[in-house]
Amino acid sequence: MAAEKPVLSKYKDRMDKAVAALKEEFGSLRTGRASASLLDQVMVEAYGSMTPLNAVANVTAPEPRSLSVSVWDRGVVVSVEKAIRAAGLGLNPVVDGQNLRIPIPPLTEERRKDLAKLAGKYAEQQKIAVRNVRRDANDDLKKAEKDAVISQDELKKMETEVQKFTDEAVKRIDETLKTKEQEIMQV
Repeated sequence: MAAEKPVLSKYKDRMDKAVAALKEEFGSLRTGRASASLLDQVMVEAYGSMTPLNAVANVTAPEPRSLSVSVWDRGVVVSVEKAIRAAGLGLNPVVDGQNLRIPIPPLTEERRKDLAKLAGKYAEQQKIAVRNVRRDANDDLKKAEKDAVISQDELKKMETEVQKFTDEAVKRIDETLKTKEQEIMQV
């Protein structure tokens, strides 16, 4: 089987996915406003396994300062409450039958700084993911050049294109981080 010419768009797609994953992670960071996505990362022990919260309950934000969780099965209400308390989000749910009301306390200055650091950590993880994609792309390009599928000129041109994709993805990650940090630090 002859080696085929590398397709750069698949590497760009993988970099775009890293940026999208960062935005999703940022959705679970608390910024003082209630958001249903705040509880997306919470895993609940239900039916003998760890299950995402949104698989056992409906999460809504009826007010800017509170969340409402409607648990579908009365048997997992206690597990849902424990999971939310243990999630490290600083939230204390109030059980009301099959519903949980979760008041969102205002963030302290220290907590804001911690969240900004955490956001920075998430951003750095995604930058590493983007760089790994770049490395994979460059390895594939060098292998294609070695196998005489592409010329040295094409190799240089394609490596430049991959670097351009990398720079764009890192720039979008930095912009997303800056926006999130401003949102977190806003009182």
